[in-house]
Amino acid sequence: MAQSSTGSGPWLAFLVGGLIVAVAVIGYFVYAGRQAAPDLGGNVDINLSLPNPPPMPEGPRLPDAPIPVPK
Repeated sequence: MAQSSTGSGPWLAFLVGGLIVAVAVIGYFVYAGRQAAPDLGGNVDINLSLPNPPPMPEGPRLPDAPIPVPK
């Protein structure tokens, strides 16, 4: 009779189990690190006084369109 070989079953199970544990650890750190934002209260009013930019230079003018000649 031929012997049955277990193949890579145990190694595959070990690898899949390790991946599941890694995903669980990453998920824990992602969700456990979240904290509610503190309530600062009140209104924040920001006023910026910016200088007026210099005027834009005149760009090149397009030539006048030629007048079509009637036929």
